[in-house]
Amino acid sequence: MDSHVSHWVDGADWAGDGGRSADVYDPAGGHVARTVALASENDVQVAVASAARAWQSWSRTSLTRRMRVLFAFRQLLDARKEELAEIITAEHGKVLSDALGEVTRGLEVVEFACGIPQLLKGGYSEAVSSGVDVHSIRQPLGVVGIISPFNFPAMVPMWFFPVAIAAGNAVVLKPSEKDPSAATWIARLWQEAGLPDGVFTVLQGDKVAVDGLLDHPDVKAISFVGSTPVARYVYERGTANGKRVQALGGAKNHMVVLPDADLDLAADGAVNAGFGSAGERCMAISVVVAVDPVGDELVDRISKRMSTITVGDGRSAGSDMGPLVTGAHRDRVASYVDSAEREGASLVVDGRDVVVADQPHGFWLGPTLVDQVRPEMTVYRDEVFGPVLSVVRVPTYDAALELVNSNPYGNGTAIYTNDGGAARRYQSEVEVGMVGVNVPIPVPMAYYSFGGWKSSLFGDSHAHGAEGVHFFTRGKVVTSRWLDPEHGGLNLGFPRND
Repeated sequence: MDSHVSHWVDGADWAGDGGRSADVYDPAGGHVARTVALASENDVQVAVASAARAWQSWSRTSLTRRMRVLFAFRQLLDARKEELAEIITAEHGKVLSDALGEVTRGLEVVEFACGIPQLLKGGYSEAVSSGVDVHSIRQPLGVVGIISPFNFPAMVPMWFFPVAIAAGNAVVLKPSEKDPSAATWIARLWQEAGLPDGVFTVLQGDKVAVDGLLDHPDVKAISFVGSTPVARYVYERGTANGKRVQALGGAKNHMVVLPDADLDLAADGAVNAGFGSAGERCMAISVVVAVDPVGDELVDRISKRMSTITVGDGRSAGSDMGPLVTGAHRDRVASYVDSAEREGASLVVDGRDVVVADQPHGFWLGPTLVDQVRPEMTVYRDEVFGPVLSVVRVPTYDAALELVNSNPYGNGTAIYTNDGGAARRYQSEVEVGMVGVNVPIPVPMAYYSFGGWKSSLFGDSHAHGAEGVHFFTRGKVVTSRWLDPEHGGLNLGFPRND
């Protein structure tokens, strides 16, 4: 990878004003690996202007030609997904298998977008009045902005840009400055696939770039994923400027374990979903709700499984869990363990002192299990976003449901049980957008939509799926009357789509 990560504008690396930059770390080594450009207000203007010019012709490009580019991109991404996974691991820290899984899930949205002609079809009503027909069409918005988080530098942008581009929009992607290289790698892949220059733009940066996209009149829609306070800010500022906004916020995902559950399956699920990607997932399980009397046995099984986890460099074959993305974030997550101790929780497994012998300066925090957590504790109230699993004990199913529903977040949840009636009741009564039954991370397939409830989503549209298609297009209804039909000339050749 390059020592400096630039913007990608008009189909090429672009330095921009060059006035500001930020450090990008190797989280396993704990050192600065490269720098990334930070956009100025003028850089935003240049990037959006390039995208607006490109959109004029891309929006008029036939669906057939657009789909050829999408299929080519899909083929290239599938063939080179290991290369992208290595880039993700180098800057984020997650283990290679996890990074490859991220790319694969993003690839599924690309594959979904390859079938977008079916979803862009309108309706037609003939002879609604004498000689009058009515039909509906869906058209692209124009330039759309994507503001994505550090935890999934490939998958989260791919929730949005394949659908947006397939629908005829131009995209300006603002990736996280913590792991920016995946975005420019993807931009080069789009160019190789035949996407016209300017249709996919990468604008590196921080709040200056975010505010520039939220305020620019030529940016018609914003897709955002990040923390709830920032999601609320993005939604309010974007909608105040007349934009469509889908802003996916934070999470506090609960896993309810009923007394009849398979506890081995539940313990596996809690460990996998709690510590995969070092807990830096918006769909991570951060709270296990143990319904009496399974608490002691469940905690024991979870802690025994945690003792087998190897923490190390994500690029090493023997590592199960990598570092956190930055030193500051590691310290923040560790502070929640400190507060849990002070507030009276029981620390079953303490990951604060984990040591990786050959990389002592990495941003390490081992898997941590905190029992006897109460709802008023800081570790329960806040989104920790790290490898800290809290256990809350409740006496009944009804108490578990009340706990989940009273939480301000509503992104994902899971229930472990062998009782079909209890599972059916939970999926109906829980106030959460995505529900897993004996599935710890209920991330839907690309042809369904991803999104939470309550403070986990601002806006009316979830990501990808049919809702994504509707978000990136707008409807138009045409009422027409033709008195004298036109006649074309002779052409005996077989009709072709072009």
